[in-house]
Amino acid sequence: MSRSAYRNHPTWWAFAIHRGSGVALAAFLPAHFWALGLALESEAALDSLLAWTAHPALKLVETGLVVLLAAHLAGGLRVMAIEFLAWNAGQKNAVALSAFFALAAGLLFLLNAVA
Repeated sequence: MSRSAYRNHPTWWAFAIHRGSGVALAAFLPAHFWALGLALESEAALDSLLAWTAHPALKLVETGLVVLLAAHLAGGLRVMAIEFLAWNAGQKNAVALSAFFALAAGLLFLLNAVA
């Protein structure tokens, strides 16, 4: 099997999404810690940040963050299943289930944010 053929396999894409979501979440952490620091600094600073995050465009960014979190969680569970359970040919089903879980979590979050 050629090198590029591996990259068309669903389990390779599951790996790539899991790794990419982890990197994106790690990049988000400094902003998260900054927001927590504002909460410790003063109530007015936190209220100002929360008012800014009420913007509709940021709801989409938050939804993306929830999808990244769900994708990383689902990918991690898939990796744990590979590690601790016997290998089977149903790995494509696990990848599809992980993708469904991540997108469903993001959609539920978006529906809750809009309501």
